[in-house]
Amino acid sequence: MFERSAHVDSFARDHLPPAEQWAKMSYDSLPELRAYPRRMNCAALLVDKQAAKYPDRPAVLSPVERWSYRDLQERVDRIANVLVKDLGLVAGQRVLLRGFNGPMLVACWMAVAKAGGVVVATMSMLRWRELTYMIDKADIDLALCDIRLKDELEETAQRSPRLKRRIYWGNGELEGLMAKAAPDFAAVDTAWDDVVLIAFTSGTTGNPKATMHFHRDVMAMCDTVARYVVKPKAEDIFIGTPPVAFTFGLGVQVAFPLWAGAATYLLEQGNPEILLKNIEDQKITVLATAPTMFRALLGQVKGRDLGSLKKCISAGEYLPLATWKAWHEATGIKIIDGLGSTEMIHIFIATEGDDIRPGATGKAIPGYEAEVHDEQGRPCPPGTVGRLAVRGPTGCRYLDNPERQKTYVQNGWNYTGDAYRRDADGYYWYEARADDMIISAGYNISGPEIETVILEHPKVQECAVIGAPDEGRGMIVKAFVVLKDKADAGEAMVKSIQDHVKAQLAPYKYPRAIAFVDALPKGNTGKLQRFVLRDQETAKAKSG
Repeated sequence: MFERSAHVDSFARDHLPPAEQWAKMSYDSLPELRAYPRRMNCAALLVDKQAAKYPDRPAVLSPVERWSYRDLQERVDRIANVLVKDLGLVAGQRVLLRGFNGPMLVACWMAVAKAGGVVVATMSMLRWRELTYMIDKADIDLALCDIRLKDELEETAQRSPRLKRRIYWGNGELEGLMAKAAPDFAAVDTAWDDVVLIAFTSGTTGNPKATMHFHRDVMAMCDTVARYVVKPKAEDIFIGTPPVAFTFGLGVQVAFPLWAGAATYLLEQGNPEILLKNIEDQKITVLATAPTMFRALLGQVKGRDLGSLKKCISAGEYLPLATWKAWHEATGIKIIDGLGSTEMIHIFIATEGDDIRPGATGKAIPGYEAEVHDEQGRPCPPGTVGRLAVRGPTGCRYLDNPERQKTYVQNGWNYTGDAYRRDADGYYWYEARADDMIISAGYNISGPEIETVILEHPKVQECAVIGAPDEGRGMIVKAFVVLKDKADAGEAMVKSIQDHVKAQLAPYKYPRAIAFVDALPKGNTGKLQRFVLRDQETAKAKSG
């Protein structure tokens, strides 16, 4: 089944789930997919191929740097040489990347891939606890990191003895090695089913899940989502807010523009004012962000010159119809609403242009097929709410997580955890998440993970964390806390618990609301009933 691997370090392939637990994979539906060679390196296809065609065309831009495709290729090759010749990287070895969205992060990502390594990119906000779990899970001993994130990485290294080597950029260390390295590097002859990316996604079990993606998966999202939905042109300039460490961000801010020979403009911070100013100043044509940001931008678009903007892409959470309509009225642009998952690497349901049906997520994009199933895995008739099932050229493959693999993939289908209904025209309409995932401002947040940290607070007896409805963020993290001493309840304790979580986890995960309660709802077996709390918060929101 497998193509001969180029990996010397076989960890990634050794820890794939058994092939019989994979979803049914299809490459026959599109000519682009059928033409895939069995040997491919996604970095060579995204960087080298375009550098040969468009050496002087802008590729990766930021407020302080402007790299052409030739510049990008040279930096990628120098870093690849540093990895292999100075740091001893072998094909298949995992490399942790830590950085803000920017040109160097992109160059490091492509260099690891070109050298045959496996990228494990992480958000800049993550703390040592989260990083240690990822390092241990993916067996990582090498990291490339922005110097501004050094303290957290050094703390991580003290906690995880696996992480032996840390190389930093921004302080001259990596740059110095690059200056001595050769400016050309022949891409490793990787197989199309060699793992190139391990992407961690939060779940409801408390620990992140590691999803494994091949070189062909990176190219497949370009030949499906980019080719048939985004439809980028070489003259486009992309901008967005999702971190490159998210597969949504990897696609819309790196892979898609490079695949088209276009440019990407990367921002470290993407607040509404900065985003709008750069759209105006840089003549941005494609904007990709979460519904939360579109709502925030609406309050500031009046009087702005957004004439260059041609396409907008939303993903990460449900796009409310009111937001879609307001954006269309303010800009004349129909937002492309996309549903995807880290397990599937990118979007699999979306429509664009005149095919957009406001309020619906869209249709299965070319290359994918989708159905709505009942609990027994049988297709539901149109209009019936059920479990969304998807399959196509990409699919879920968890790293060493057999129980979760059996849940996500059943009978050849990927079950995304979303409840949907399909209308008679094949459009899919979102109903709800089918699990306990908290989706806040586009971030997937695990309630049990936060509960674990809150319970470490010396004043806390018990707690439950849920997603509570919020007009601005879709949901907010809300904690219900039973204190050891009721007398400690108050604003000071709220701040103490929030600061405690911020010190242990990425700041976006902290509970924005905390309610002190005498007891938590539990079933006869003592199991915590979070759904009772969710129902209470939903009813409260509806009542105003």
